[in-house]
Amino acid sequence: MNFDFSDEQKMAQEQAQRFLRDKCDSRVVRQSLEGQAVYAAQVWQGLGALGLLGSAVPPAYDGAGAGYLGLCLTAQELGRSLAPVPMAASIYLAAEALLLFGSDQQKQAWLPRLAKGEAIGTLAVTESTEELHEDSIQTRHAKGKLTGVKLIAPYGQVAELVITLARGAKGPGLYLAPVDASVQRQPVLTVDPTQGSASIEFAGTPAETLGKEGEGWAQLARLYNRAAVLLAFEQLGGAAQALDMAVAYAKERYAFGRPIGSFQALKHMLADLYVALKLAESNCYYAAWALENDAPDLPLAAATARVAATQAYQLCARDNIQVHGGMGFTWEFDCHLHYRRSNYLALLLGGLSVWQEKLVAALPRQAA
Repeated sequence: MNFDFSDEQKMAQEQAQRFLRDKCDSRVVRQSLEGQAVYAAQVWQGLGALGLLGSAVPPAYDGAGAGYLGLCLTAQELGRSLAPVPMAASIYLAAEALLLFGSDQQKQAWLPRLAKGEAIGTLAVTESTEELHEDSIQTRHAKGKLTGVKLIAPYGQVAELVITLARGAKGPGLYLAPVDASVQRQPVLTVDPTQGSASIEFAGTPAETLGKEGEGWAQLARLYNRAAVLLAFEQLGGAAQALDMAVAYAKERYAFGRPIGSFQALKHMLADLYVALKLAESNCYYAAWALENDAPDLPLAAATARVAATQAYQLCARDNIQVHGGMGFTWEFDCHLHYRRSNYLALLLGGLSVWQEKLVAALPRQAA
């Protein structure tokens, strides 16, 4: 396959890159990290005004209707800039769940606001530190109301809409719950405080069924496959930036009268990072095509991209610290920002081992 992005999509990527370079430097990231703001509201509103949040949302719901390829490239730039905005929570997950399973009334009510950045959504599924299983769901939906606790939701601190997995009369289902007084939220400290994570407790919260009742587990799997591609592009952008940081420092830092990048050990390390990045890029590009075309092998492509991008970002973020030496461990250097983000994103849709298992499971189906 000779795949590439169109000139229009690349122009949109350059637009996002320029905007984030001007409006979202490391000082903005650190404001969120240090608790001065849950997220970068001006950056989020700017992305909405540029139409970048609604790239995949149809014009009928005030989106750009440009498809998923442009959204993938926007995600890549967000990862590169470490933007503290609820892109994954609100767009890859909440908006995508509405697009896939929502009624026209539900879409009309929420998609225009999500696409413009006027509202923030999230997905809340985690209930314990163990891997989630279909038969372990404790949150209940009965008589149109939710009861239960979700331990962590990205940007749950500021979300106005929560899509959650709960057990209904016909089994697990996805439910749409606007945040009201019956929803209790508590901030959760994670490795990356810029992600606005929170626990969410439903106490008789009014909620609507999203899609068909009892099909929530299959719906969640489909949603995760699509969100994984977008998240992989965000990880890809972060990995590229972490590698660029390492290379730049290796060129300017001198030891024994020579740039440290001229030493064999660092040459090999940086070469390994580059190979991991390019492998992830290749897998992400195919996954983007599969997502755009809703290809039959999307589950395999998503798992492959997710595994490769997770490994590349964690490797580049970790070894970027190593290249910087003792300075890399300090608060003042930005190395830890990528290390934090790489580890948070690695767990967002299930850990690396979960996606490796999905990859192995998808291979026989693809061969058949």
